[in-house]
Amino acid sequence: MITLKQALKLSKEELKTFKEDLKNKIEANQELNAYIDINNVGDGIPIAIKDNIQVKNWFVTSGSNILQGYIAPYNATVIEKLLDAGLSPFGRTNMDEFAMGSTTESSFYGKTQNPHNPEHVPGGSSGGSAAVVGAGLAIAALGSDTGGSIRQPAAFCGIVGMKPTYGRVSRYGLGAYASSLDQIGPMTQNVEDAAILYDIISGSDDKDSTNAKMDDKITPNLNPDRKLRIATLPSYIKDASDDVKQAYQKAIDALKDAGHEIVEKEMMDAKFDISAYYITATAEACTNLARYDGIRYGNRVEGKNLEDTFIQTRSNGFGDEVKRRILLGNFVLSSGYYEAYYVKAQKTRHIIKDEYAKIFEDVDLILSPVAPSVAPKFGELENPMDMYLSDIYTISVNLAGLPALSLPISKNADGMPVGLQLIASAYDEQTLFDGALSLEKEINYKG
Repeated sequence: MITLKQALKLSKEELKTFKEDLKNKIEANQELNAYIDINNVGDGIPIAIKDNIQVKNWFVTSGSNILQGYIAPYNATVIEKLLDAGLSPFGRTNMDEFAMGSTTESSFYGKTQNPHNPEHVPGGSSGGSAAVVGAGLAIAALGSDTGGSIRQPAAFCGIVGMKPTYGRVSRYGLGAYASSLDQIGPMTQNVEDAAILYDIISGSDDKDSTNAKMDDKITPNLNPDRKLRIATLPSYIKDASDDVKQAYQKAIDALKDAGHEIVEKEMMDAKFDISAYYITATAEACTNLARYDGIRYGNRVEGKNLEDTFIQTRSNGFGDEVKRRILLGNFVLSSGYYEAYYVKAQKTRHIIKDEYAKIFEDVDLILSPVAPSVAPKFGELENPMDMYLSDIYTISVNLAGLPALSLPISKNADGMPVGLQLIASAYDEQTLFDGALSLEKEINYKG
């Protein structure tokens, strides 16, 4: 598959031919189940779009039964930015229902396969976007990251996935899961493509009240030769698998060989991250998902009266994982438990943010695992608690609103990719991409 950088040099006629060939290739690989459908807007470079990002006149369903039949009436800001830059939304990718999951198994459309081994999950919730790039069925894709939903599937599928600083990319037109955590980001074949796509979708937007209104560009100033001070977290990886530990050491050696200074730092036990994240995310989710009632849009199941219509619509429209998180969110916000759970979670979130700030007073980047292991097989994370624990290394980044980038480091004995992430301080995407490009060049991963 050609890179985004190469595609930017193609003529309109070459792009037209390329898209026809790509569509045929996608249709020949339907068993992957990574694309829900193959629509196209414009005549630009094709970019795959996660099913929770609004594209005008497309069915956009967030991988859920309750939104079947909903047609987007407008474009998300990131889609407008793609079109303005000569790129085209091309194909809707599969995802965990309402971005709630780590395996893409909760999708209404069925599970997506990992392009490296069909018995393994592609990760989630942006599993479809990761799989199409990893399988060579897309030049690049957009995903969304609430607690690792770009970085984790990117690591599982052997591609690059980047979560921007909260506010750097407009959320206008993104189906909300947890509004204080969600961010749209690029999923690409390499770090430079991620920087190019990030530059295109980031920037000011008056339609998003949380937008940072910062328009600086990364790609013109990319410099893999910058020497950086990078923190490692030895105690943080104690529960990771041997595959991840070996990749971590390989990345440390590569960074040292590239001339970067490595220092060891400590962070508090990640079990606190899990608690703070799932209380915060589910509380926001139960509020955001209250709008899906069968009255204004999407599927409706007629009941005996209005209340029964709400109950029947939501009971039949939402999957088990979404219902579970709505129940949990309502519980932690309920009278008598709000102080005990939600308020404590916000205090913990503040401690996590302060802890990162203290580390970044002394270093430029942090090297961290993305997941405790390589992509598990289907069914291995059937227990919801096991699935929640698989996010242990990614969720603190969202709680603190920081930028992070996952890139492939190695493969294990079974040929499954192992990815790691670099984390930067807020709004310092330039350093993040510079460090990631340096590591990518030194590792020279072969997909």
